[in-house]
Amino acid sequence: MRAVEYLHRRQSTWAELESLCRRLQRSPRSLSPEELVVFAKLYRATCADLALADAHQLPEPTVRYLHQLVARAHNLLYRSRFFRLREWLRELLFRLPRRLFHDPYLRAAAFLFYGLFLFSFVVGWARPGLAEALLGREEVDQLEQMYEEGFENSGSGRSLVGQGATRASLYISHNTSIGFRCFAAGLLMGVGGLFALTFNAVVLGIIFGYMNTTPMANNFNQFVTAHAPFELTAIVLSAAAGMRLGFALLVTRGKTRAASLREAGKEALPVMMLAALLFLGAAVIEGYVSPSPLPYAVKALVAIGSAMLLAFYFVMLGMAGNAERSEPERELSWQEIVQREDSPAPATR
Repeated sequence: MRAVEYLHRRQSTWAELESLCRRLQRSPRSLSPEELVVFAKLYRATCADLALADAHQLPEPTVRYLHQLVARAHNLLYRSRFFRLREWLRELLFRLPRRLFHDPYLRAAAFLFYGLFLFSFVVGWARPGLAEALLGREEVDQLEQMYEEGFENSGSGRSLVGQGATRASLYISHNTSIGFRCFAAGLLMGVGGLFALTFNAVVLGIIFGYMNTTPMANNFNQFVTAHAPFELTAIVLSAAAGMRLGFALLVTRGKTRAASLREAGKEALPVMMLAALLFLGAAVIEGYVSPSPLPYAVKALVAIGSAMLLAFYFVMLGMAGNAERSEPERELSWQEIVQREDSPAPATR
């Protein structure tokens, strides 16, 4: 009857596990990290008790109680993790800016893109013939035709909401396709992302520079000014996320390539979420504000406000996060705690 006596002494352990289960059912965040470690140990120890009770054919009520307790703890420990808006907001507003502030891939992508964009703008403005050589005469003619008419009467005789929604949906599709191409190209060992970023920076810079030498310069600037900060920044973020995945296949830091890619993917996913939000914001502005008859000063204020918002996000929130304690290292899922706690549970007390 030594097994019976052992299980009788374990009743306090079961009671403790049951108490922790009740607290977790009331609130998933009610336990501290130390208590979660204890919870995982108690769960494993109770599983061993259930196996012992089954092997020695103890009374049915005891076995049934242990089955229920183990199932209850298991469901709490390995519960499915659904999408939670509050967690994603916390990730996007607090953790992600801190990482992006020191992200070498983002810095490299931003320096490359904006550097080449400004250089190409100057070249395209100084040598307008490069636009035709790069894009072809047909593409250049289409660009000029798009901006022949101004936006003073763009709202007359049409539904602003309906037309704006249609344009915004088209811009979302077009802009996100550019971003995802930059992201996917980064998977080619990072080099593809650099090429896609370089190509977009040069083409856009040449177009901006050339259009400012034509009679349609005013109309062109009226259209592109307001949404440019969000759209260009989203392209840079997409390329940086793709480069992170691509270079993770080259620089594994002792991990397998699959493990290195999984780890990089966890960091790249929130970046792509932020890029998607910026593409969405740019599409809304491009659909409702850019083609509207609003004065250029208003559109310039929208661009300045967007740029200031981006600066606040990347710089102010990024710097503020560095002064706080590092939360991601302290917040572990219960599954991770179980994996890290590989020490065996104590047999008796």
